[in-house]
Amino acid sequence: MSGVTLSNVIKRYGQVQVIHGIDLEIADGEFCVFVGPSGCGKSTLLRMVAGLEETTAGRMSIGARDVTHEDPAERGVAMVFQTYALYPHMTVAENMGFGLRMNGHPKAEIREKVAEASRILKLDDYLKRKPAALSGGQRQRVAIGRAIVRGPEVFLFDEPLSNLDAELRVEMRVEIARLHKEIGATMIYVTHDQVEAMTLADKIVVLRAGRIEQVGAPLDLYRDPDNRFVAGFIGSPAMNFLEGTVRNGAVEVPALGRAVPVPVRLPPEGTTVILGLRPEHLGLVEGDESFTVELTEALGGVSYAYLVAGNGERIIVEERGDQRSRPGRRVGITFEPERAMLFDAQTELRLR
Repeated sequence: MSGVTLSNVIKRYGQVQVIHGIDLEIADGEFCVFVGPSGCGKSTLLRMVAGLEETTAGRMSIGARDVTHEDPAERGVAMVFQTYALYPHMTVAENMGFGLRMNGHPKAEIREKVAEASRILKLDDYLKRKPAALSGGQRQRVAIGRAIVRGPEVFLFDEPLSNLDAELRVEMRVEIARLHKEIGATMIYVTHDQVEAMTLADKIVVLRAGRIEQVGAPLDLYRDPDNRFVAGFIGSPAMNFLEGTVRNGAVEVPALGRAVPVPVRLPPEGTTVILGLRPEHLGLVEGDESFTVELTEALGGVSYAYLVAGNGERIIVEERGDQRSRPGRRVGITFEPERAMLFDAQTELRLR
């Protein structure tokens, strides 16, 4: 197994540059997740690691080997796509061993590797079935098994669960986490799903417009984002952002109708800033009618109240237990100022 190093990696399509000088270290055995909005370059970057997209400039290494210009088959990687791409006329065992058979591996070796992969993925009872007789989750496990038998140094996953229903997604998240723990391989995983990223990753790479915004452990990014983009992207529901102005050593927030003494070094008087508040750090209070409840989403043990202020700004508040706010109710909000984050309105950088 090996780590992956990207050094000033650039990708252009003609005159259009889509990846802008990426520098990244992924340690041996690490589970790294690329996240970001559609079009941010996460799948392109993954395909560059696989060798399916050429690297315009920069250097890419797997372990001690420079693989920048190597063919995909020579890189020691295996890729799992969101489409299963299984051969419908072949059994599960034949699908998993097909690549090895095409490369001329002995039949005994193929049987051994397929048996080991089926053990890891709990597919022993399905080896003689064809894809049409499998569920979506089972087909995805076969696709992963096809990657395992190759014994790659690095596994690459391109939104592998996006075609599954909600229940199967949960099941497959557990399977992939267990797989990583058992084989200890380096894995790079692309997703737009917050839950997948937060639950699977050792390291998350947040991308925007072909650039890295921040890299870190899931909870580190959640608790300590460097800028407004990362703060808003990591976490579901997203962080609330309210505009304010620095006045007399505090932040006047029109939506709240009061000044907030945020415990950070404030910019000069009159500077416009953005106050960030996570839904779970807020509470509803009676006797203050600053907000109107517009909608409530009840999700069982937790609910989310969507509020609108008199100036039109919106905010989401998490409610726990049996508390449910009815639409039209007039309420105020409460929070601990030390829980708030502050961002520069122009640069979007975090103020600390």
